[in-house]
Amino acid sequence: MNLKEIKQRIHSVKSTQKITSAMKLVAAAKLRRTQTSIEHLRPYEQKLDSILSSFLCNTPVDSEYTVSREVKKVALIPVASDTTFCGAFNSNIIRFAKDTVAEYKSAGIEAEILPVGKKMHELFKKQGIATNDNLMQQAGNPQYSGISYVARELMLRFVAGEIDKVELVYTHFVSAGKLVPQRETLLPVDASTLSSESFSHNIDYIVEPGKEELIKSLIPNVVSLRLYSSLLDSAVAEHAARMVAMQVATDNADDLIAELTLEYNKCRQQAITNELLDIVSGS
Repeated sequence: MNLKEIKQRIHSVKSTQKITSAMKLVAAAKLRRTQTSIEHLRPYEQKLDSILSSFLCNTPVDSEYTVSREVKKVALIPVASDTTFCGAFNSNIIRFAKDTVAEYKSAGIEAEILPVGKKMHELFKKQGIATNDNLMQQAGNPQYSGISYVARELMLRFVAGEIDKVELVYTHFVSAGKLVPQRETLLPVDASTLSSESFSHNIDYIVEPGKEELIKSLIPNVVSLRLYSSLLDSAVAEHAARMVAMQVATDNADDLIAELTLEYNKCRQQAITNELLDIVSGS
């Protein structure tokens, strides 16, 4: 490359670096906002889980939402993102979702797909698999009202026997450098998975209007909240992955600019040397 081409390349890389740096700042801001939301939600979710777990473990109350039966049809909710530029976030969870669907298919179980995020929707569309798109717009910035509505619809279908299991496939945020694909069963509700607290003492609660009525109204709230919390968790993982990816891109741009600057200086020095040799030769 000549000096002009190298200079243009340096200018192009610097322009790209400004974009990746800005995207990193935006992702970091969204990450902090979403983390704050989930941190504020956790205490309420944990307390609600512990209350329900206490009742289910210590009282002989049967609920239509806790009934385990032979799984013939499962509602699967795989979660990805709407956009790219987030490293291996989408590819990892898409591969995990495909393996999950293949596992159910090999077992002879019908899977109804409710994809979250345009990237997950595009995957099943390319495979010719029909999807239920009620949750597709809930990636990145999930809204509780829409999620709660879909969760309650799924609970009604579970009680009616139209589906035998509801499972969620999403990316769990551990740290910015560790994002783990995860499967979680929403229905039927398993009391042992609701809370990490142990209830070794049988506490005799006085409940109004009654234990059955309380559990019947409590379980839908817990299921809706677990779905919302999981989608928030996936959103945190997405923003973290994008922030890390843009940081790596910015650092790579720095390295490339340094290499191009060195090459530019070498070419410029060589051009000056050639001109001096021409002058000396002519004299």
